[in-house]
Amino acid sequence: MLRGPRRGSKGGSALIALLGLAMVAVFLYLVMSKRLAPMVALIVIPAIFAVIAGFAPDLGDMVTEGITSLAPTAAMLMFAILYFGIMIDAGLFDPVARVVVRLTGNDPLKLIMGTVALVAVVSLDGDGTTTFMITVSALLPIYRKLEVSPVLMTGLACMTNAILNIVPWGGPAARAASVLRLDPQEMFVPMIPALGAGLVTVFVIAYVLGLRERAKLRARSAEPALAGVGAGGGLGGPESGAGDAPGTGGDFDVLAPDRESLRPKLIWFNTALTAALLIALIAGVLPIAVLFMIGTGIALIVNYPSIKEQAARIASHADSVVAVVSMVFAAAVFTGVLSGTGMIEQMAQYLLHGMPDALFPYFSIVIAVLSIPFTFFMSNDAFYFGVVPILAETAAQHGISAMEVARASLLGQPIHMLSPLVPAMYVLIGLAKVDLGDQHRFAIKWALLVSLVVIAAGLALGLISVH
Repeated sequence: MLRGPRRGSKGGSALIALLGLAMVAVFLYLVMSKRLAPMVALIVIPAIFAVIAGFAPDLGDMVTEGITSLAPTAAMLMFAILYFGIMIDAGLFDPVARVVVRLTGNDPLKLIMGTVALVAVVSLDGDGTTTFMITVSALLPIYRKLEVSPVLMTGLACMTNAILNIVPWGGPAARAASVLRLDPQEMFVPMIPALGAGLVTVFVIAYVLGLRERAKLRARSAEPALAGVGAGGGLGGPESGAGDAPGTGGDFDVLAPDRESLRPKLIWFNTALTAALLIALIAGVLPIAVLFMIGTGIALIVNYPSIKEQAARIASHADSVVAVVSMVFAAAVFTGVLSGTGMIEQMAQYLLHGMPDALFPYFSIVIAVLSIPFTFFMSNDAFYFGVVPILAETAAQHGISAMEVARASLLGQPIHMLSPLVPAMYVLIGLAKVDLGDQHRFAIKWALLVSLVVIAAGLALGLISVH
């Protein structure tokens, strides 16, 4: 459960709430306008606001607590990146990529629609990190080949995964059910049609974007003199975000058929090892970080027995590991300050206190709408364990059940995977070499649309209602 401010009402609770809103707004502006690198913004901006709020003496403890809470996640991501990187190097996903190439041909529309379909299927395991790694390893070379901006892939992948992640074994539903003491299956099953509406919306968005990219490809083909322009994914127009991210040139050869790291004779062993790892992950045999540590060790020993080969494989993925893990620990400053200063709790309290009485009959709808910004600006732990109980208590006073509150709190999830506080999203954009600002500029508007469709479907189906 979230704590209030460490020093009572220092600066006033209203000021704390206002500073929390300002901190989030400044962070988003600086990142999306590319005035600060995301890692720098995650560290510097909350530190400045903590000092302004009068919490300078407590800043060290706040950040330390944030780092402690995220350390297992950082360890998991580090070894997950290494494990899947080794599997990619060894050729485990080459057959998948070849199948996708045959199915998509040279058609960006099929590629983009296939991206949503692949992410939807793989996301059923409830783990965003593995979903994104598999997606990028299979599809990124094809995006490069067709000169389609990888920002389309990362944005659509986040929206699709966020919808499928509401399954009972996924994080948000499990948190909502546990904090309000509800049966996860009873809570989830009536939501399936609303989530289906959201997924259909993502497919429609993918279709529209695919048609646009198909037209651009045909235009390039009709102008041979310009065929080499924008080979780094530049498709014109700021929305695609193409050409903004470093490393988006045509040199992406992670699935090159002649690479020295290939181990075709071990493909069945690697398949069995990966399947066993995923089964153990879903079953919860050991903590996820431990499972990936063990899996990485076994994969290195079997595929690359010599110390020289092992060192080369680890070094080849060092950039991805450093980029992702450093972002996770930087996010610890942001989450530590939000929690330690009481900004989250105060923002929620003032929001409720400022609501006109006339809105309370629509309170479950209000919760659904509020879940959009709350799940974007907060971790799921902070929202479901810190804010949802406050909302549920207020709702109970107006005759709204805990079940309705739980479902309402989940309807804004389609935007959550775009949050700068979600480690899996950094894995996705890190592997695809997409800039966070580009990702947000492209995807947030579409994710808002999907969230509103899911909320509207929930209202039509009676998941949320007027009381």
